[in-house]
Amino acid sequence: MQEDKSSPGGSIDFGYRDVPREAKAGLVRQVFESVAPRYDLMNDLMSLGLHRAWKQAFVATIAASPRETLLDLAGGTGDISFRALERGAGRVILSDINPAMLGVAQGRALDRGLAARLHFLCADAERLPLPDRSVEKVSMAFGLRNCTDKDAVLREARRVLRPGGRFHCLEFSRVEVAALAPLYDAWSFKVLPALGKRVAQDAESYQYLAESIRMFPDQESLAGMMRAAGLEKVTYRSLSGGIVAIHTGWRL
Repeated sequence: MQEDKSSPGGSIDFGYRDVPREAKAGLVRQVFESVAPRYDLMNDLMSLGLHRAWKQAFVATIAASPRETLLDLAGGTGDISFRALERGAGRVILSDINPAMLGVAQGRALDRGLAARLHFLCADAERLPLPDRSVEKVSMAFGLRNCTDKDAVLREARRVLRPGGRFHCLEFSRVEVAALAPLYDAWSFKVLPALGKRVAQDAESYQYLAESIRMFPDQESLAGMMRAAGLEKVTYRSLSGGIVAIHTGWRL
């Protein structure tokens, strides 16, 4: 199990580096501004296409109905939001802190004819400009590990949920199959940066992404953080041998 290393006013992890706590958000923003134009292609290359199956499973777990509003935190280029609408979600708020990522999402939404059913929100997940108890579902896919104050994000997710609402998180986690670990490490730290350099002319950003995965809490640790934030009936399901996990918690 791994604890979050952050401490108020001190340093925090940015991959394997310690940086001033107040600097992390800007550094993460630079990473995603750099990778935004090729983000979807790189997701395919990084995961060998598996991210599509993970996201399908995640959206099926969310199961937003036509009567529900889904807040998609760190929604990036729109994959979760689009899938949720296509599966019958009534209204989706696609929120991201990075305007470059939202710009890509808006273009993709127009191409798919989904823009009219989406609300775009440029916001920090640690301080959401939304009322208490205003949405039925909150999702966050591959975004929580990049946040400076993960506990604040989880508290905000609970705050904006209506009673009976659910928070769902899809995130890289801890590999549970011993034989898979060395192959996964080689892919993450040798192949990924090389792909980043060749495809996106940016090896450093993809080195950070690999490191950020290793620094993220494991399945049980994240479940404990969700409970500490006030979420209840917390469960998780590992996929692909623990490479990723889907966590769910309720506001009761």
